[in-house]
Amino acid sequence: MKKFLSMLLVVVMMASLFVACAPAAKEEETVSAGTSEENTEESKGLFAPIAKEDIKVGVIHITDPAEGSGYTYTHDQGIVGMQKALGLADEQIIRKNNVNDSDTTAIENAILECIEEGCNIIFATSWGYMDTCEAIAEEYPDVIICHGTGYKSNGKNFINYFGRIYQARYLSGIAAGLKTKTNKIGYVGAWGTDNAEVTSGCNAFAMGVYSVNPDAEVYVKVTNSWFDPEGEGAAAQALIDLGCDVLSQHCDTPNPMLAAEKAGVYGVGYNSDMAKDAPKAVLTSTIWNWDIFYTWAVQCVIDGTWTGENYYGGLAEGFVGISELSDLCEDGTAEAIKEAQDKIASGEWDVFDGEIETNTGDKATSEHYSDVNWYFKTVKEA
Repeated sequence: MKKFLSMLLVVVMMASLFVACAPAAKEEETVSAGTSEENTEESKGLFAPIAKEDIKVGVIHITDPAEGSGYTYTHDQGIVGMQKALGLADEQIIRKNNVNDSDTTAIENAILECIEEGCNIIFATSWGYMDTCEAIAEEYPDVIICHGTGYKSNGKNFINYFGRIYQARYLSGIAAGLKTKTNKIGYVGAWGTDNAEVTSGCNAFAMGVYSVNPDAEVYVKVTNSWFDPEGEGAAAQALIDLGCDVLSQHCDTPNPMLAAEKAGVYGVGYNSDMAKDAPKAVLTSTIWNWDIFYTWAVQCVIDGTWTGENYYGGLAEGFVGISELSDLCEDGTAEAIKEAQDKIASGEWDVFDGEIETNTGDKATSEHYSDVNWYFKTVKEA
């Protein structure tokens, strides 16, 4: 027995010595964003952290932020907000302006220039950039590319970002529905029912109108372009000539609001607060707070917590909203909007919940804004 115990002790000691001398398990390697260092245990992201002073951010704009209003201006204000919040220097932000989103060569050149200038993350803000972003992300896996308003992604270095802007449009519809006297409200849309983003926005606005004024109808005039200053103004004038005394819009310039002010009618702006453009017409504006996303995304890259998830925020996150109501609004507007906003933000109810009657008499349901290719029952095509 003593001999057996002695042998057993020797075996145990040898096993312990083997374990102590064995090499440690190699940590799992992760994709790097501009560095070859392995990711840390704490970061739990797909890319290694990048020091704040070393990060570079690229932005691809369809027009020039210097316009001072509209789509590009609002996105760039989000970039400015992000830069301020994170304390980045001006030279850490690389902008490429006036990049036509139907010109593949121009898009490719703009993105590649950002990469050559050392950008670790690039924001491409227009719909037409999507396919080029997808291709370049595949070619440059160490660079993060984020595409605004699209639907493609790879779960790694190529994502899409957008928001529940229809929630804010519903609120602005309440202001319009309470203001109209002719019960004819105009809506200048970039595209028709073939584009779910524009259609869902028009429907949400019309449903907001209907919630406070079931007798009002919304007339939509389509420009077939995201950015057409002349066409947007002409569409607005056509709706005014039709008898619309309140206008709204899903297009890039403030021209519909300028047309409304010139005609002595009212309007709901889009992207940024357009009261500065047409103070005698604008009731409120449906707005984006893009800095919410841009700050979060860049901070994730700095911290090494980037997960490759798409972003889709709403009222609850403060990502979308409406601007301050003007004195032109009817009494009771603020109270009606707050009641609806509280319901939506709490998650108790959302705009497209349940079965909805379309303008063809059919019933529709929607799990997501991208399912919307129909018009609400009070919407008419002008």
